[in-house]
Amino acid sequence: MKEVNVLVTGAAGQIGYALLTRLASGETFGEDTLVNLNLVEVPQVVSRLEGSKMELEDCGFNTLGKVKNFSDINEASGDIDWALLVGSIPRGITINGKKIEERADLLKINGGIFTEQGKAIGENAKKDAKILVVGNPANTNALIGSTHGNNSSQTWMAMTALDANRAKAQVAKKCDVSISDIKKMTIWGNHSPTMYPDLDNAEINNKSVSSLINNSAWIENDFLQNVQQRGKAIIDARGASSATSAANAAIDTVKATLTETPEKDWFSAAIMSDGSYNVPEGLIFGFPLRSNSKGEVSIVKNLPISDYAQEKIDITTKELLEEKNDIGDLL
Repeated sequence: MKEVNVLVTGAAGQIGYALLTRLASGETFGEDTLVNLNLVEVPQVVSRLEGSKMELEDCGFNTLGKVKNFSDINEASGDIDWALLVGSIPRGITINGKKIEERADLLKINGGIFTEQGKAIGENAKKDAKILVVGNPANTNALIGSTHGNNSSQTWMAMTALDANRAKAQVAKKCDVSISDIKKMTIWGNHSPTMYPDLDNAEINNKSVSSLINNSAWIENDFLQNVQQRGKAIIDARGASSATSAANAAIDTVKATLTETPEKDWFSAAIMSDGSYNVPEGLIFGFPLRSNSKGEVSIVKNLPISDYAQEKIDITTKELLEEKNDIGDLL
């Protein structure tokens, strides 16, 4: 069997727990691939990973290879093909007696984490490794990590598939179609409430979703609000942030990258801007993407952007530029 080495940080958390069986089962990398998992947690809770390891063994997956637990990112990142960076410091946590609420503080605390992880992955992972940042603030965490990874042959991405899936779910209910009928969903910009889900370029049966709905009030007031604020709504409803859906979106992103994108579709993730769509270079920004047969990811070019969409893209661009400015000393 082929083998793939996968690093998961924050592996003892809810998202990590939801990820592990789907990585190990053959669903993600195929039934012909043995999956070796390097699970990482902070020293205070790394012992919990032993329970996860035992559960994975007890699943009896033919595709499960070696499972190793780490608290040292340098040891864990050796020779990896994929890194799913789930662990991050959430807003509202208390550190050294101070509750972390301000964005600048949150960015800098996570900046230290992703500086270390970026260096370790850049130095120790395979030269063509792919890194998906799930832990928020995902775009800027990915920017910090990729900067300190300093390895242009590796691909750093931040997850926007959760937003894309949320957008598809709202459209499916509105148009009474299945999720699989919805193609070309793009999330522009930041994985935050400023992100912009694009219905002009999304399609159902080769027709623009926005033209099929033909209701700008619903799009602006109901759809955008529901998608942009969905994370908060889930926290309010269940008392905890998204876990199952976040893990599912991470799996979706890995699978989309591994397989050649169908001709009449694309997927959404955030990667380093090359200046496309007038987005400044040096930002990890949500774009429509395609993957080729070698797993190389590229931005879909020359899509039409309405004035309304451009206004929304400008808002999320501004937020990412502000975040970059807040962590300027870390770059």
